[in-house]
Amino acid sequence: MFALTPRKRAGLATEMERLFDEIWRPLDVLRQPADGRFVPRVDVVDTGEAVEVKAEIPGMEEKDLDVSLEGNHLRIKGEKRNERKEEQKGYYLLERSYGTFERHLTLPENLDAEKVDARFKNGVLHITVPKTEEAAPKKIEIKP
Repeated sequence: MFALTPRKRAGLATEMERLFDEIWRPLDVLRQPADGRFVPRVDVVDTGEAVEVKAEIPGMEEKDLDVSLEGNHLRIKGEKRNERKEEQKGYYLLERSYGTFERHLTLPENLDAEKVDARFKNGVLHITVPKTEEAAPKKIEIKP
């Protein structure tokens, strides 16, 4: 039998880290662009009777958001404006930051656009899009 030397173990650990980084790196790129733009993180769940979307949009107000559904394409758009002003003896500080984002999601077919419900609370946008009756799952009876 043979034993790995500490140097070889370190090399194996480094190689394993590199391998895992290569596997997960594409997913990280999808989450946030490299240029620093804000893209909200989104969870999409198909409950069978509806599609539920949750988007994390911290620091914004509902008046700054625009949500639309065209066919099965959901668009979430927003603009963030932030201004901070401080004046004290000896200095004056004024910081402004502005930015927009737009996120497009393709949802399943046969959605009922007339019954969409969107709510915004504590920086999280909740959108529920019910499916039409023809798209809702139907129980099939199995006969002996």
